[in-house]
Amino acid sequence: MIADYLRRGVAAGGVAGIAYGLYMALVGNPLSTYVEHAGHGHTHGGGGLVSETTTAVVSAGSGLLWAVLLGGVFAVALYLLEPALPGSAEVRSYVLAGAGFLTVSGVPWLALPPAAPGAVHQYPIGVRMQAYVGLMLLGAITAAAAVLAYQRGARRHVGLGVVAGAVPIVAVAAALAVAAPTVTTYPDHPADLVAAYQGLAVLTQAGIWFLVAGAFNALRRRRSERGQGESTPASDDALVG
Repeated sequence: MIADYLRRGVAAGGVAGIAYGLYMALVGNPLSTYVEHAGHGHTHGGGGLVSETTTAVVSAGSGLLWAVLLGGVFAVALYLLEPALPGSAEVRSYVLAGAGFLTVSGVPWLALPPAAPGAVHQYPIGVRMQAYVGLMLLGAITAAAAVLAYQRGARRHVGLGVVAGAVPIVAVAAALAVAAPTVTTYPDHPADLVAAYQGLAVLTQAGIWFLVAGAFNALRRRRSERGQGESTPASDDALVG
């Protein structure tokens, strides 16, 4: 039932959220502070131990809440879309996680990359938000097209399916790389530092989706081993052709 999926999704989000919160407190926040001060050509301490502790706690809490919310949305989407996804039950979770990452972060960030501290924005926030929503829609379409292309190609050979599924993603990435305008500049930051910051942000968000899917599968296996079945929209052994 959908309630089983939702409970498992929220729990999986909690697992991912703890990891993400720790990352933000121990790595993300210090890195942001370093990048901010590097833009001014120097580094120095923040606002003191209390300020740093407060920032760490707020970041950890925000990361946990974000991952729990993502886990709940993931669970509902999996329950509704699982029959249309390729692979076994566990594979379908990872396929949906990849689609979610493409929709929420992957495709939008190709045109609107995550802004590092000290970024100078070329467009007002309203325009950027509208563009981001539109790019999320494009990301969802891209993910759906990739799944459909894989399913058609996999009827002949799995390798052909993988190549076919990659075509929509590569095409959209190439188009956005050519057509997207410059939305942020960093006049005081080294280009390699900004690139490293943005790359780490991308990997971190991809990691959250991966952890949610992995924890969801682990919880499902644990329930199955205990002999507690659940109502699923598709058989765990089904392969979508």
